Amino acid sequence: MTKTLDDYLNDPDLANEPEALREVHAIRLKIHDERKGMTAAEYNTIVREKVARFLASEKSRPSGVLITNDEVKNRK
Repeated sequence: MTKTLDDYLNDPDLANEPEALREVHAIRLKIHDERKGMTAAEYNTIVREKVARFLASEKSRPSGVLITNDEVKNRK
């Protein structure tokens, strides 16, 4: 069974930490568990796939622009 982020957030070992720090630790634990036992080649394959998806999603943006003005306005 794969643990969800909520499972990590409700971990009794993290209960006494401030909320923001608890969330960071929970995320780190989740990532660690997902990568546990992975070979370097497997990890590199996953990272390369994520980078390729990111770059493909950024192709429609003007060169050098990571976020458009419209996206900034929509975040507020």
